[in-house]
Amino acid sequence: MTVVWINGAFGAGKTTTARELIELIPNSTLFDPEVIGGGLTQLLPAKRLAEVGDFQDLPIWRRLVVDTAAALLAELGGTLVVPMTLLRQEYRDEIFGGLAARRIPVHHLLLAPAETILRERIAGREIPPDLPDGEIRQRQWAYDHIEPYRAALASWLTADAHLVDTSALTPYATAVRIADAVGSGAVPPCDIVQTPEPTAETLAAGVLLFDEHDRVLLVDPTYKPGWEFPGGVVERGEAPARAGMREVAEEIGIRLREVPRLLVVDWERPVPPGFGGLRLLFDGGRLESGEASRVVLPGPELRAWRFATEQEAAGMLPPVRYERLRWALRARERGTALYLEAGVPVG
Repeated sequence: MTVVWINGAFGAGKTTTARELIELIPNSTLFDPEVIGGGLTQLLPAKRLAEVGDFQDLPIWRRLVVDTAAALLAELGGTLVVPMTLLRQEYRDEIFGGLAARRIPVHHLLLAPAETILRERIAGREIPPDLPDGEIRQRQWAYDHIEPYRAALASWLTADAHLVDTSALTPYATAVRIADAVGSGAVPPCDIVQTPEPTAETLAAGVLLFDEHDRVLLVDPTYKPGWEFPGGVVERGEAPARAGMREVAEEIGIRLREVPRLLVVDWERPVPPGFGGLRLLFDGGRLESGEASRVVLPGPELRAWRFATEQEAAGMLPPVRYERLRWALRARERGTALYLEAGVPVG
């Protein structure tokens, strides 16, 4: 079972290419995630829909894309061809990481015609006359996404996806090129960590490491949105502090000489589809400048690392992780340990 994800700006020809592609790849099925977006407009209250500019900004859409793709493959097997624009790297991480967690490899391709041709296609695109927003609004929507597409190209998209210049190609010729590239191995599955989804509450240990300015080291996972502390799930029969030390060595190549001191124990409440559990943060101490220069990241799991102030971390970490960090820093200052429930000190 595998996914062929066809990315590209609006007007790049993703859907027409995908329809041709399923005729070329045996036992393949077309899955258009826009169907889920359309369904959510009927299911969610208008107030919630008004809070986002695009259905991709809805966490439920991203979750349902992963769940639906996995369910279709479990039902049908074979290859799932998915024509869908993904211009935000954190959304790509969340969706592709969710598929990887289900042991579903993703071949990521990008249809990249020249921008002049892209604009010509948008201008000539047929718009159904019964659309409530009207023809002008629909075309402007596509034009407005050219700049985010250009920004994604300049930052992460070209390094992540296999580019196919469709400027002079028909949808069928594009599909032939994709089928050949995937079949020959020229487009390997995305190199992303496969972290099995938990089936019950988990115990996880993170380690805070600091520089000479007491900034904390954060890492950027490829498989989920937002920054994180070095650490991970405690394995069966493993001491939590030792698990944190192991994860630090595996993730950034730093071997701690001493067992780190406990800072916080935080109970994370279960929020479906997550199961929650206990989250521990330890004080790994200060890294000398020479040690920091030896940080090595595993490509499939972590994209980047940096030292951040508490204020900077507030804009980088998801709220629940930031609250955990905030209280861990207070515990470090006081030389004590704190017990939290959902990020709030208790007792």
